[in-house]
Formats: sequence, structure tokens, C-alpha cells
Amino acid sequence: MAITTQYVVTHKGVEKLVTTDKKEADQYDKMLDAADNLATFIEAKGIALDENTAEELSILLAKNKDKVGKIFKGASADTVLEDESAEVVKLKANG
Repeated sequence: MAITTQYVVTHKGVEKLVTTDKKEADQYDKMLDAADNLATFIEAKGIALDENTAEELSILLAKNKDKVGKIFKGASADTVLEDESAEVVKLKANG
């Protein structure tokens, strides 16, 4: 019989991630915390979004913080998206 340790990340009472990798669980939890803070910031600035849209947007921004950072540093969205597409093709070729 094998014993496996699992890490479960929950967000607002919903199970979001189950993994055996503690580092992955910690990173995902940190990303969700950042997303919550982004949603609070967006709402505080007077942008009215329904709860689901606000959550999806904030998670998208938090998951893609490095790519969004490149845009803030002057990269075009097209360039960032092209780089992302190239990474996906590269991963598929390796897989």
C-alpha cells in the first residue's frame, strides 16, 4: 500500500487545485491571493463588474503577471501573444 500526500488549494470554499507538489500548491495559493487583491483594487477604483467576471479577470492578470509586466514595459500585446503562441508550439513539439 502506498501513501501519498496531497495538497488541496481551496478558494472561497471551492477546491481549485489538488497536487502532490507543495511548491506548486504554494505558488497557486499565492496567485489566488494576488487575484483577490487585484479584484479588490479594481472594485475600489469604481469599475463595476459582476463577481464572476471580476474573478476571471483578476485570475487572468495574476496568472499572466510576467506577460502583463512586459506590456507595461512597452511591449505590444501582439508581441506578447506571439511569444506565447511560440511557447505553445515549442511545448507541443517537445511533447
